Amino acid sequence: MEIEAAKMIGAGLACIGLAGVGMGVGNVFATSIATFGRNPASREVLQPIMFLGFALVEAIGLFALVIAFIILFA
Repeated sequence: MEIEAAKMIGAGLACIGLAGVGMGVGNVFATSIATFGRNPASREVLQPIMFLGFALVEAIGLFALVIAFIILFA
Protein backbone atom coordinates (compact mmCIF):
# COMPACT_ATOMS: atom_id res chain seq x y z
CA MET A 1 0.00 0.00 0.00
CA GLU A 2 1.29 3.42 -0.85
CA ILE A 3 1.98 5.85 1.96
CA GLU A 4 -0.44 8.45 0.54
CA ALA A 5 -3.27 5.94 0.49
CA ALA A 6 -2.54 4.98 4.09
CA LYS A 7 -2.60 8.66 5.08
CA MET A 8 -6.00 9.15 3.45
CA ILE A 9 -7.44 6.08 5.15
CA GLY A 10 -6.05 7.17 8.53
CA ALA A 11 -7.43 10.68 8.17
CA GLY A 12 -10.82 9.30 7.23
CA LEU A 13 -10.84 7.06 10.28
CA ALA A 14 -9.82 9.99 12.49
CA CYS A 15 -12.79 12.01 11.18
CA ILE A 16 -15.27 9.42 12.46
CA GLY A 17 -15.19 11.39 15.71
CA LEU A 18 -16.76 14.34 13.91
CA ALA A 19 -19.96 12.39 13.32
CA GLY A 20 -20.52 12.09 17.05
CA VAL A 21 -20.01 15.81 17.50
CA GLY A 22 -23.02 16.71 15.40
CA MET A 23 -25.23 14.33 17.28
CA GLY A 24 -23.75 15.36 20.63
CA VAL A 25 -24.34 19.09 20.19
CA GLY A 26 -27.86 18.49 18.94
CA ASN A 27 -28.61 16.20 21.84
CA VAL A 28 -27.25 18.67 24.42
CA PHE A 29 -29.36 21.54 23.14
CA ALA A 30 -32.50 19.48 22.48
CA THR A 31 -32.45 18.10 26.00
CA SER A 32 -31.84 21.56 27.45
CA ILE A 33 -34.72 23.11 25.52
CA ALA A 34 -37.06 20.33 26.63
CA THR A 35 -35.96 20.73 30.25
CA PHE A 36 -36.29 24.52 30.23
CA GLY A 37 -39.74 24.22 28.71
CA ARG A 38 -40.93 21.87 31.43
CA ASN A 39 -39.30 23.67 34.35
CA PRO A 40 -38.21 27.28 33.66
CA ALA A 41 -36.78 27.62 37.18
CA SER A 42 -34.10 25.04 36.35
CA ARG A 43 -32.52 27.37 33.83
CA GLU A 44 -30.20 28.98 36.38
CA VAL A 45 -28.81 25.60 37.42
CA LEU A 46 -28.70 23.78 34.09
CA GLN A 47 -27.54 26.48 31.70
CA PRO A 48 -23.86 26.43 32.85
CA ILE A 49 -23.89 22.63 32.61
CA MET A 50 -25.32 22.90 29.10
CA PHE A 51 -22.52 25.22 28.02
CA LEU A 52 -19.93 22.93 29.59
CA GLY A 53 -21.38 19.99 27.65
CA PHE A 54 -21.30 22.03 24.45
CA ALA A 55 -17.66 22.98 25.03
CA LEU A 56 -16.58 19.41 25.74
CA VAL A 57 -18.35 18.00 22.69
CA GLU A 58 -16.84 20.67 20.45
CA ALA A 59 -13.39 19.99 21.91
CA ILE A 60 -13.70 16.34 20.95
CA GLY A 61 -14.53 17.39 17.40
CA LEU A 62 -11.58 19.76 17.22
CA PHE A 63 -9.23 17.09 18.53
CA ALA A 64 -10.45 14.64 15.88
CA LEU A 65 -9.97 17.25 13.16
CA VAL A 66 -6.47 18.12 14.37
CA ILE A 67 -5.47 14.46 14.42
CA ALA A 68 -6.77 14.06 10.86
CA PHE A 69 -4.72 17.08 9.72
CA ILE A 70 -1.63 15.76 11.50
CA ILE A 71 -2.01 12.43 9.74
CA LEU A 72 -2.46 14.10 6.35
CA PHE A 73 0.18 16.80 6.48
CA ALA A 74 2.87 15.62 8.91
